[in-house]
Amino acid sequence: MNYKQLKEEIIAYSQTIGIDKIGFTTASVFDGLKARLITQQQLGYQSGFEESDITKRTEPEVLLPQAKSIIAIALAYPSKMKNPPKSTKEDRRGIFCRASWGQDYHHILRDRLQKLEAFILEKVPSAHMKSMVDTGELSDRAVAERAGIGWSGKNCSIITPEFGSYVYLGEMITNIPFEPDTPMEDRCGSCNKCVEVCPTNALVQGGQLDSNKCIAFLTQTKGFLADEYRVKIGNRLYGCDTCQTVCPENKGKDFHLHEEMEPDPEIAKPKLKSLLHISNKEFKEKYGSISGSWRGKKPIQRNAIIGLAHFKDESAIPDLEKLIMEDPRPVIRGTAAWAIGKIGQAEGMAILEKASAKEKDEEVQQEINKGISMLAKLER
Repeated sequence: MNYKQLKEEIIAYSQTIGIDKIGFTTASVFDGLKARLITQQQLGYQSGFEESDITKRTEPEVLLPQAKSIIAIALAYPSKMKNPPKSTKEDRRGIFCRASWGQDYHHILRDRLQKLEAFILEKVPSAHMKSMVDTGELSDRAVAERAGIGWSGKNCSIITPEFGSYVYLGEMITNIPFEPDTPMEDRCGSCNKCVEVCPTNALVQGGQLDSNKCIAFLTQTKGFLADEYRVKIGNRLYGCDTCQTVCPENKGKDFHLHEEMEPDPEIAKPKLKSLLHISNKEFKEKYGSISGSWRGKKPIQRNAIIGLAHFKDESAIPDLEKLIMEDPRPVIRGTAAWAIGKIGQAEGMAILEKASAKEKDEEVQQEINKGISMLAKLER
């Protein structure tokens, strides 16, 4: 079998099915990554969303016993929205991060990988393959880095010369021994902008992330957020792009190569108040096709409440009062109570005192007390 020719054919075919960049690497152990992951675990920097078994994350042969190579792919996504809706005083809007614009990228990349698998099987019927995207065991970033897709930036993203860091990544382990590509040289240099502007100091140092402080992670949690993080989230509903938008390598990078990645402006930047009372069915129908919906509506609604508090949106007080009095979920009731205190209108005191009299949940009561305390300071 002429593996060099097959590699060239795969590269050519990948361009016809909407793969923007492809690279090849060996299936050898990711030794450097293994050491970093052990350190991350010891420091408590992992989010809990990752595969917990470090061996599976770093040894491809555990996942595919005959593994010889890994094919890495990258697809570029847009960084700018066409005709973005304006946030007005009457209707404040939230924002989903760019990686959640358009259709769920997991489905898009799986489609490309499945087509790639079918093409390879036509050429090599005995081929064994295992593909994965994001939620798989391997580190997409480590594979892409070693396969020459881009370098691993200080913002913990793969940065490509062509598309910046606005790329989705996926990979395929195979038993075909392709010649590996050369990794790319790190071009971050002395630039440290992403580390310096991270709102929560989650980027401990270039290339090391404390996931538990990262806004992208925090927006996906389901419980109460610590007060220190509420004031940092702003109007973000899901994810955070700060460490990407400040990156000089992303300046002027905006690609609209895939129709299914184009955002619906009303979904990517929805009105915050419209999210507060949305039913499960309505949420699934409107937001179910985007990656930012995977944790359900509760984190999004909690973040929408925080967003209204960020804007000090007085018009939201009736909606927040309804949540405090009627919503069965403590996190939503409590966050709404805190938000009323943050908005700082005198009418909020009567609402919170009424809520305090009927509230049985201890955590919610604490949030009500925070709200009352904020309003009391304003009255002095």
